[in-house]
Amino acid sequence: MKNQRVRFYAGHQHHSTDPELKVLAALGVSHICSALPSRQFDESWSVAGLSQLRERVESHGIRLEAVPLPMSSSPLTKAENPNLLLGKSPARDRELDQLCLIIQNAGKVGIPLLKYNLTLLGVPRTVATRGRGGARYSTFIYDQFDKTKRETPFPEAGMVSEEALWERITYFLKRVVPVAEAAKVKLCCHPNDPGLPKGKPFQGVTPALASIEGLKRFIDTVPSPYHGLNFCQGTVCEMLEKPGEQIYDIIRYFGSRGKIFNVHFRNIKGGFLNFQETFPDNGDVDMLRALRVYKEVGYSGMIMPDHVPQIEGDTGGAQAFAYCFGYIQALIQVVDQTER
Repeated sequence: MKNQRVRFYAGHQHHSTDPELKVLAALGVSHICSALPSRQFDESWSVAGLSQLRERVESHGIRLEAVPLPMSSSPLTKAENPNLLLGKSPARDRELDQLCLIIQNAGKVGIPLLKYNLTLLGVPRTVATRGRGGARYSTFIYDQFDKTKRETPFPEAGMVSEEALWERITYFLKRVVPVAEAAKVKLCCHPNDPGLPKGKPFQGVTPALASIEGLKRFIDTVPSPYHGLNFCQGTVCEMLEKPGEQIYDIIRYFGSRGKIFNVHFRNIKGGFLNFQETFPDNGDVDMLRALRVYKEVGYSGMIMPDHVPQIEGDTGGAQAFAYCFGYIQALIQVVDQTER
């Protein structure tokens, strides 16, 4: 797949109000994943509701590339549609029926991508640490995570074995992937964040999608060109002992199989069970090299920032995101010029 023309572009997620879209358009962001239309199954998810969303976004000259499903990275106590992973029928079947209708409606509206999470744990972190210029970096140090909290299961879920979790994930995929194929809508799942020890419970849950092995099993569970990954480069790096050396071959593995549908392009310092989420240019991963590997495997889609550091006075991370957009677009230009 080498020497293909670059077909990726700066993207963004979660910000899709009209004032936000004006700023994104000015910054040269050409494609987005919208904010969640609604946490409930309501008119926002109808053909009319999704059409309105698409028309509004695209009136700013930005393509609506993706929409998040109501399956976020919130922990179990705040999650939408929790029965999907709690495995409680008939509630999970009702939720699956509603998700299938959303997928069908997205296909009718011409939305090519739906992204989602399959997690009961949310995004566990320890105390933030200071980075460049005093910015606060989101941090996870496994040994510093409160031991009692780490060993206490969610009351709603109890102990969930890896085998039970795989049964629930497989049940979900077997229902939704055929619907996605028929609707010609790609489904991309975010890996569990952070990477966690395989076979060891965390808050009662033995993770399935918190390791490279788990992600490989996941993409093979229901083979389909419409089933793949929201490839969070930062999260995948969190699963590696030496991400600055290992991430490139991981990109090749999933990218060469056509399983990278979207990219969260972020960097970290450290690795498995001990890391900080940094600005893209001061982590352990060579981001230009990584982008060249996405080109090498023929990835086509958004390259978007994610989990930006917190700068004092930077409300909502606007300045940090703007910095990342410029960084991403500069790297894309470098890669583009190299291939000419």
